[in-house]
Amino acid sequence: MMRFQYEKPASPVRNVILSLTVFAVISGSFFFGVSTLSLNTGIKQEEALQNAVQNAITHCYAAEGFYPETLDYLIENYGVSYDSDKYFVSYQIMGSNLMPKVTITANRTR
Repeated sequence: MMRFQYEKPASPVRNVILSLTVFAVISGSFFFGVSTLSLNTGIKQEEALQNAVQNAITHCYAAEGFYPETLDYLIENYGVSYDSDKYFVSYQIMGSNLMPKVTITANRTR
């Protein structure tokens, strides 16, 4: 029975490679999580803007009896605001008695 056994010490190069690998995995996980969170936040912001514009259109129709002819009317009279550098809002009139079609897309060119 051996009481003492000689073990070869770990190579310093091996320790550095192991440390760098662990660091790379942790860093990659962090950046993946941040980018996923950022994407989800952008989607929620688009949904919130869509809801705000639709609510303003409905409120305008209920209060004034007509659908607003332009997005500017909603901005001036119903407090709708958005970052025009970040989002593009398409506002299409379908007719005087039909709700306008609103499409919101994020500007990905920033």
